[in-house]
Amino acid sequence: MKKWGVAILLVLGCLAAFITLPSNYYLRRALVHLTPKIDQYPIFENRTVKAGNPSPWELSPQYNQRAIPEQLQADFTKYGTVAFVVIKDNRLLFESYWDTYSSSSLSNSFSMAKSIVALAIGCAIDDGLIRNVHQPVSDFVPGFQGFDGEVLTIKHLLTMSAGVDFEEAYTSPFSPTTKLYYGNNLEHIVYGMKEIEKPGVNFVYQSGVTQLLAFVLEKATGERLSDYVSRKLWTPMQAEENALWSLDKANGMEKAYCCFNSNARDFARFGQLLLNKGYWNGKQLISSAYLEEATTPDASLVFAEYNEPNQCYGYQFWHLKYHDLEVSYMRGILGQYVFVIPEHNAVIVRLGEKRSETRTSQHYPDDIDIWLKAGLSILDMSN
Repeated sequence: MKKWGVAILLVLGCLAAFITLPSNYYLRRALVHLTPKIDQYPIFENRTVKAGNPSPWELSPQYNQRAIPEQLQADFTKYGTVAFVVIKDNRLLFESYWDTYSSSSLSNSFSMAKSIVALAIGCAIDDGLIRNVHQPVSDFVPGFQGFDGEVLTIKHLLTMSAGVDFEEAYTSPFSPTTKLYYGNNLEHIVYGMKEIEKPGVNFVYQSGVTQLLAFVLEKATGERLSDYVSRKLWTPMQAEENALWSLDKANGMEKAYCCFNSNARDFARFGQLLLNKGYWNGKQLISSAYLEEATTPDASLVFAEYNEPNQCYGYQFWHLKYHDLEVSYMRGILGQYVFVIPEHNAVIVRLGEKRSETRTSQHYPDDIDIWLKAGLSILDMSN
C-alpha cells in the first residue's frame, strides 16, 4: 500500500508540474472555468468596439403586442434562452429577455463573430486594402503558401476550405480550440497550423482559419480588428452600446473566431445590414456583390464530414432552407443566432446558453426550427 501511495503522489506531482508549465496557461484556465459560457468576458482582457453614433431602433406600431407561442415556451426554457428579438421592416417588432438579461446585457457571440470578420474582409476589399478574395494569403502572412501547387487564397479562408490541420474539438482540454479560447498566444497557435491538403476542395469548419483571417485583416488595414470593425461597421450601423471583443492577453489580439460580446438588439444590426444589401442610412457600408457571395454556399466544395456538396456555408455565413424560405444566418456554439429572412424583410435573433446536439437532414442544429417557428409566428401575427 505504501508503494501505491508513493506512486500516486509521484503521478500527482508530475501532473501538477505539467499543469504549471508556462505553456499550459490555457489548461489551468480551462480546469478552473471548464466549458465556455455566454457571460465569461470578465475573465478575459477585452478591447472596446466603440459605438460612435448610437441610435435606438424605431419601434413598430405592433411592438410587443404578440407573444411567443405557448407550445414553444418550454423549449425556450429548456435551452436557456436569454434574449429573443424580432426586427420587421427595419423596426423593432418584438423583444423578450430572461433571467437577469436585458436589452443592454452583454452576451458572447461565440462563432457569430466569424461572420463579423467576413464582413470586415469585405470592407477591406472595398477600401482597396485587399485586392479581392483571390489574393494570396502569403501576401500578408508569408508562412501560408498553399499545398501541392495550389496557392492558398483569402477565399479559401472565407469558405473554410484552407486544407490545414486544425482540429475543431470542444470537449478535449488539449484541443487547439481550447487553446485558442483559454490561451494567451493566438499567433503561436494559428501560425503553427500546417497545410496538409489542397485548398479549395473540402469544406472543413475550423476556428483557427477565421483567426488567420483576422491576422490578414490586421496586416492589410494596419488597425486593430476592434477599431476597424468599429469604424467601418459598428459606428455606421448606429449600434446602441459599445461591444467588447475578448483578447488573448492584455493589449493582445482579438479572439476573432468568437468572443464578440454584445446584446440582441445590436447583433440584429448585422442581419439588417444584409437585408439592406450593405446600405445603412443611405450609405453603402459594404459591397452588395460581396454580400451576395458571402451568403451563397459554395457548392463546388465537398462538405467533408458528410462527403456531399456543400449547401450550407458561404463566407463565414451559414445558409438553410426552412419550408419555402431561404435563410442566411450567423451561428454560435451555445445557440447564438441571427437569422435573415428576406421574404419577410425580417431579422430574428436568439441568444442563449444551449443548443440542440441533434442535426436535421440539412445538418443544422434542430433547435433552429424552434426559433424560426416562434419568430415567424410573431411576424405572421403582425401582418
